Amino acid sequence: MRNLGPEDPSHVGEYRLLGRLGEGGMGRVYLARSARGRTVAVKLVQEELAREPEFRRRFAQEVTAARRVGGEWTAPVLDADTTAHTPWVATGYVAGPSLYEVVAAEYGPLPSESVLALASGLTRALEAIHDAGLVHRDLKPSNILVTIDGPKVIDFGIARALDSVSTAGGLTRTGAVIGSPGFMSPEQVRGERVTTASDVFCLGSVLAFAATGRMPFGTDDSGAHALLFRIAQEEADLTGLEGELLELVQRCLIKDPASRPTIPELLELTAGAAAPDAPWLPAALLARLGRLAVELLDAESPQEQYAPHLQATQPAPPGQTPHRPVPYVHVPGTPPQQSPLPSQVMPQVSTPPPHLGTPPPAIGTPPPGYARRLLAPASPRALCTALVVLLSIGSVMQVVQLFFHIDLYGDLSRDGWLYSGLQGAEENDNALKGLYILLLIPTIVVWTVWFHRLRTNAEFFAPNGNRFAPGMAAGAWFIPVVYLFMPKMIANDIWKASVPAAPTGYAAAQPAGGRALLNAWWIAWLPCTVLFFWDWDREHLTADNVGVDMIQDMLTVAAGVLAILLVRKLTAMQDQRIAAALHHA
Repeated sequence: MRNLGPEDPSHVGEYRLLGRLGEGGMGRVYLARSARGRTVAVKLVQEELAREPEFRRRFAQEVTAARRVGGEWTAPVLDADTTAHTPWVATGYVAGPSLYEVVAAEYGPLPSESVLALASGLTRALEAIHDAGLVHRDLKPSNILVTIDGPKVIDFGIARALDSVSTAGGLTRTGAVIGSPGFMSPEQVRGERVTTASDVFCLGSVLAFAATGRMPFGTDDSGAHALLFRIAQEEADLTGLEGELLELVQRCLIKDPASRPTIPELLELTAGAAAPDAPWLPAALLARLGRLAVELLDAESPQEQYAPHLQATQPAPPGQTPHRPVPYVHVPGTPPQQSPLPSQVMPQVSTPPPHLGTPPPAIGTPPPGYARRLLAPASPRALCTALVVLLSIGSVMQVVQLFFHIDLYGDLSRDGWLYSGLQGAEENDNALKGLYILLLIPTIVVWTVWFHRLRTNAEFFAPNGNRFAPGMAAGAWFIPVVYLFMPKMIANDIWKASVPAAPTGYAAAQPAGGRALLNAWWIAWLPCTVLFFWDWDREHLTADNVGVDMIQDMLTVAAGVLAILLVRKLTAMQDQRIAAALHHA
């Protein structure tokens, strides 16, 4: 990743740019962060393309379709502005190297078991893309990111917009190639209609590269036209492949699109590709990916990038370099490149970069020099134990209070305001509620710390899966009105990030993890909160008031029991994720 230069904007839409990740045929790609703190990859279209009305129309259509693509095997399209002066699209940031880097530089050819597991994950990604009405059109090793949990496909569908400005020979009027020559299908080479079968052919080429480290139809050293001729007319060089993998790749690389296997057939062929409880990559590579993921996420720190123009006027202190090199991560549309050497120093920005789009609001925007660093996950087990004890005591106290209110309700129903023990009953009621509030104070403190710990861990488990900044996990509980909905949204993100995933060979789709327990607790907790504040407004004990107290007691007991189960469940889920991370480290 390179620092922003004079020609780079400081913002695109609401996103603050942190650095330039690369440049492709369609435009530049930047690492950026939203006003809420989410890290994304923003692709800014070339100005020449932005001036083409037909390109804009196609681009808008493809972005709309790409936003419908879901699933765990793709980097999602999160935001876009196709009507801006310079159109842009933001996608989820995946902290992992490309398959090209893994095979060509990091590790080498993958074993057959890993390639079959790769085939399973990529097939599921293509299924999600095709179900959204898209054809990827440019499936290649540099558009596949490798993570511990499996491959992630990027840049799906958007390449079709370039067709609108294409000329003879597969080039756009700006000189960009549509598709990557070494991984194109015969129908792409011949300029014929491209269907989902084209992606299947490209999948075969990708699998052959992953298994051998070679492009199956050779390189373009002898000329691009010779390479394209081999793709259209000659058989692939699959030397080194054998058995089930060889048969799978051969079927994908059939020249006739109608004779290639369909996605459902590929799902069936790869269903037993790898055991669900076995690592999908060699141990050495998994360990390397784990370390690299942490390095890449640390590299998101915007401490130098939040105000590049500031650094142009303020030299670095003596003995310090003004910038530190950042590990490289591949993003959509960028060619693979090598990370800068540790000894290299990034160039300073000489002039303030222009501003593009609407700047983010000042409120909540990190100041220059701010750096959000990814914290290593820490077990919430100790907090869980303390919280379960406090919640258990509170539930017992609520049961006692419930029986007291049942007895009091009977007395008030018979005598009403003539009840002789009314004053003593009010004193006892206030005493019970006072004791409960004394217990509630440490419970709230421990709950807030526990919940914040879960949110911090969730950032590590799923860097792109959380909608709100970690601080809101503590603050949202104390903001009027906001506490009625935002904690549940944060809890949903935490649950999704904490669901243990098979680190591995995806013989079957990983479970999404039901949230029935979380939803049940929230449904019980919400009315308890409303009734708690209502209880403070009443002036006297009446049968009606005590009746409401009884309902509140029952709901509070239910919410307390569900909270205990939820705390234990979420803690166990995160402990399992942490144990899996340590196992792969």
